[in-house]
Amino acid sequence: MQTVAPVLAEESRGELLDLVHHGYICVVDKDNRVVASAGDPEQVVFYRSASKPFQALPVIARGLDREYGLTEEETVIFAGSHLGEDFHVAALQSIFAKTGMNPEDLIMKPTVPGSREANEERIRRGLPPHKLYHNCSGKHAGAMLLQKALDPAHIRDYWKMESRAQQEILRTVAALSQYPREQVGLGVDGCGVPVFAVPMKHIAIAFKNLACPDCIQDAQLQMAAKTFVPRIQRYPHMMRGTGYLCSLINHDPNLVAKGGANGVYGIGMKKEGLGISLKLADGTEHLWPLLIREIFRQLGYENRQTHTMLESLHGGTLYNDNGSPVGQCRPVFTLVQQGFRPRRG
Repeated sequence: MQTVAPVLAEESRGELLDLVHHGYICVVDKDNRVVASAGDPEQVVFYRSASKPFQALPVIARGLDREYGLTEEETVIFAGSHLGEDFHVAALQSIFAKTGMNPEDLIMKPTVPGSREANEERIRRGLPPHKLYHNCSGKHAGAMLLQKALDPAHIRDYWKMESRAQQEILRTVAALSQYPREQVGLGVDGCGVPVFAVPMKHIAIAFKNLACPDCIQDAQLQMAAKTFVPRIQRYPHMMRGTGYLCSLINHDPNLVAKGGANGVYGIGMKKEGLGISLKLADGTEHLWPLLIREIFRQLGYENRQTHTMLESLHGGTLYNDNGSPVGQCRPVFTLVQQGFRPRRG
């Protein structure tokens, strides 16, 4: 059921209001209490690709990275929505070579890199579209590897909800979200694998657990998160690509973050012990940096380098195609804070 979403941002052109963006924000603490919010924390939304860090954990928990000699950098692409840059493709080619899997068994159609520069280079080289260019091919590779370990005779079924791989991924997402497995909403993502829906509060809980793995109740998943999250921060370029939010924000050693299609974003904050979920109801993604910066401001998070990075991605000014300023976008929400004291410094 869709509840009424408050306005999070307004866009104006000249003197006139041109567009409003509705959405939800939820912030939880280490005890899973909602300490700040905009809109209903119980609103159910799909994770989309924001669930990728959790979907990658079973591979680490089962030691499959060690079994096949995967590098730390290579494993991070299991959690990424990559843009098909050379280093992304090289990592995927290495993973498939080391594991003996066949990239032609991936279920998505061949495509081109999401990075314009990478696609132009592909054209210059005369290379055809390929499945490894797909931004979800890292997630698929991880699920295929998990299926290879659990049910090798049916490795090509890795994408099916009834497969052993997807059942273990569902258990993991439910465990990290601290939400009953049987109540997790199910759908099919754009890339063809199952996608999961839980309340905003529980997306925030999942990212808090990722940032603060001692909160994870399952010992095997706790150890996997302690192993995997530092890799994300050592190799954030594998989470998205050059100059993009999901890579840049994970340079902050205090944060672990991932976005998903149609406007959903999750962030875990280590020192503060907080989890944040953000969802724009209209699916807008280009406003993520602007809204995240405002969330951080209201929570009292003052990492100057991170604030500067977010402002460089979206400082609030709207430009037309020739680079002339034509309007403004500004956050208009105030988080309803419930006994939360911002941490300064």
